[in-house]
Amino acid sequence: MKNKLNPHKIKPLITSMLCLFLLNTVGMAQVKSGKGKTINIPFEASRWDTIKQHAEFLTYKNVKAMKIVRGKNGNNQVILKDFNFTNGTIEFDTQPVDGSKPSFMSVYFRQQNPSESEIVYLRTRPDESLQRNDGIQYAPILHGINMWNIYNQFQGPAPIRNDDWNHFKLVISGLQMKVYLNNMERPVLYIPRLEGESHAGTIAFDGPGYFANLTIKPNETEGLSPEEGADLTNHDINYIRRWDVSASQFLENGRELIIKDLPTDTTKWKPILTERRGLINLTRVFGGVENRYGGVQDKNRYVWLKTIIHSTKEQIARIQLGFSNEVYVFINRGLLYVDKNQYPEPIRKYPDGRLDIANSAFDIPLKAGDNELIIGVSNYFYGWGIVARMQTMDGLTVLQQ
Repeated sequence: MKNKLNPHKIKPLITSMLCLFLLNTVGMAQVKSGKGKTINIPFEASRWDTIKQHAEFLTYKNVKAMKIVRGKNGNNQVILKDFNFTNGTIEFDTQPVDGSKPSFMSVYFRQQNPSESEIVYLRTRPDESLQRNDGIQYAPILHGINMWNIYNQFQGPAPIRNDDWNHFKLVISGLQMKVYLNNMERPVLYIPRLEGESHAGTIAFDGPGYFANLTIKPNETEGLSPEEGADLTNHDINYIRRWDVSASQFLENGRELIIKDLPTDTTKWKPILTERRGLINLTRVFGGVENRYGGVQDKNRYVWLKTIIHSTKEQIARIQLGFSNEVYVFINRGLLYVDKNQYPEPIRKYPDGRLDIANSAFDIPLKAGDNELIIGVSNYFYGWGIVARMQTMDGLTVLQQ
């Protein structure tokens, strides 16, 4: 007598086979996409481009490592060859070469070239028991300029070990990033929007420092959203968010802008809108001039920014102005305010020469009707731009879009 399949068991059997097929299909899809796969990158000379920087490949504390000693020409990176990173997790260990001296240890990612990249770096100090808010920082590299002085909000304290390995983990998803250091439960940095213009590229390191145990998990983002996070300043109508901008010009070293330099009827203007947190990012529009110092310009440059403030009456209004590096403020063609935010000079503004809405505040005399506000912005050092906010909008109207 032939065995017959019980019709009541056929359906569960088919269901089980279908589930196994689907599981295998999903697994294959994850392998193809790279998700769930850990890539270990050895610190061996053949994997790294050391043309611009000296690096020694050695065994340090029983692991294969790379030792970078900063060269004479600034940020000369050691670049991972033939690798393209977009999203995922990057982990590695790093330690200062000499913990008794201040140093920087940097990781670059999504790097198309040294002029377009993203960077996270430690600022180590001999005494890491001191509380400070600049132990770690993220910045974009735009047109060859490290924007550390423009994005003051992207830094924070860090539990740095001067005489032992520091374990880094970067979780990068679309426009967002979380950075962990030594404590994998709590990030030391949360970046709601990555500001670089390069969305895929290789990885690089700079020192002085030891680097070891590099692992990459493509597309493993721990549920971090790829969409940009909230910008709470969007709820604040007091920011001046639309300006007209002139072309950039060179300004002789040591010379300041005066009334005769004001734009004329023939000046050509283009509209420019603020980015997040009310920032007019002039580096993104005009770039910078690279030289041997890695982003510091050989000549001062300046542009004019212009907007109209309408007042229902004659009054004194107060404006908050963050800026880098120098500003020359004119109201109705009269010089009103001059200020400088020059790092590392004693004249630098709080916080430590970086652009911030807390840099300055001053009064503006307004007539009833339209008032022309013109600001000359001069730059000689790294990133440049302004943030402008009226303290109150009572009786005032400013074009926002």
